Amino acid sequence: MKTNTVPETPEKTNGRSLLIIAGVLLGMSFAGFFDGIVLHQILQWHHMVSSIRPTDSIEDLEANTFWDGVFLVGASILTALGLSLLWVAHKRDSLSHSTKTLVASLLFGMGAFNVVEGLIDHHLLGIHHVKSGSNQLFWDLGFLAFSSVLAGVGLLLLRSASSLPSQNSETQT
Repeated sequence: MKTNTVPETPEKTNGRSLLIIAGVLLGMSFAGFFDGIVLHQILQWHHMVSSIRPTDSIEDLEANTFWDGVFLVGASILTALGLSLLWVAHKRDSLSHSTKTLVASLLFGMGAFNVVEGLIDHHLLGIHHVKSGSNQLFWDLGFLAFSSVLAGVGLLLLRSASSLPSQNSETQT
């Protein structure tokens, strides 16, 4: 069985770049939805501005819920952009190793989003913490560490996917 290798073409490279950008945007949106749904709503560990406006009153809870909603609208916009680019990338011919590239991009996007969000919201602005209380620094640093590992794994997978030889989908015997 012989597999033909196909040289990298500008269209193919452009398609791979679109796939990576789409994956990163979708990964960012997945991280935002996980944070907003699981940490804000289900576990209720924090809300978007709970360190500024603790949820001690209905008024403060309403304010936090509003900003949680704004955060989720942002995640929805990232989803729409990511899906649009994914659609365009899908229309490109011969995307090599597209599943590995997409999964790697998703992981990188999720991790990178959480690192940036964690540094800004938890540490720089202090508007909320992963889980407020006596061990909040532990939770915030653990969140950053886990997110950094996730982004690093995604980056390593992206690099390994780009180093694989391109192959077309037809195999000759």
